[in-house]
Amino acid sequence: MDALKACYGDGSSDSDSEAAPSCTTKARSEEFTLLPPPPISLLDPLSLLGSQDLEIGQTTRVRSFPHVDGNYVLHVYIPIHISSSSKKEIATFLKKVTSQEPNLHVVDIDLPLKVLCKSDEKLEQVALGREFHISLGRTVPIGVHQIDSVVSMLRQKLQTRHHSYWIDFNQWEVFVNDDHTRTFLSLEVVQGGLVEITKQIELINAIYKLHSLPEFYKDPRPHISLAWALGDISHSLKNTVNEVSKNCVAKSPNKSIFSCKFKGIECKIGKKIYTVCKISD
Repeated sequence: MDALKACYGDGSSDSDSEAAPSCTTKARSEEFTLLPPPPISLLDPLSLLGSQDLEIGQTTRVRSFPHVDGNYVLHVYIPIHISSSSKKEIATFLKKVTSQEPNLHVVDIDLPLKVLCKSDEKLEQVALGREFHISLGRTVPIGVHQIDSVVSMLRQKLQTRHHSYWIDFNQWEVFVNDDHTRTFLSLEVVQGGLVEITKQIELINAIYKLHSLPEFYKDPRPHISLAWALGDISHSLKNTVNEVSKNCVAKSPNKSIFSCKFKGIECKIGKKIYTVCKISD
């Protein structure tokens, strides 16, 4: 079990942004002289902030399922990066929303968004310069004995069935998790890419079902989440988003807030990331 934990990390990890090296990689690294570490600012986005900005209140993370020894968290997703040309417009929107909803935090980080809004550079680098995810299946625990089977089936079903396509994020939306402990400010896919993503979710649902895992939500709404707040503040946040949207420069309903090409699907189990399918540029 200790060897498995070394490969997959602590099954209780909630982070979606880091991957642990494999056991083989760790063993090999001890045979060579280590290079000097890179600048700390490249390793931790929080280091971009000054010490005066780190007066961060304690937040509470609530897991939707208990940790069980031998289980690892499974997450299947499309990696998404926001283009540089789109960051300024999105950052402006976030600043306006945060001015009325000061309890918003950066997604996956216990850092108040209002801290980053003091600097456009920090807002774009820390809040928008990270990798985001369109979830294609529920984030659930799986047993170690299921890992090889799940990864193998995902690759078999998804590697040869998909080509590159454009994903358009057309509207701001507010979502609440199942137990109403968190509210998310998100960008939703409502047109371009919706059909393709829905088909991918159906294939993954079939694999989940074969492994007795809960299937994805009915009538899925693909999206990426940019910010979160504790509790269910969906009513007030939706009102704020609608108000800010009305005051923004009018745009065609067919124009996306930003678009990106589908480049593949990844599967994260514990802290280990597997490439399920990859589309060459």
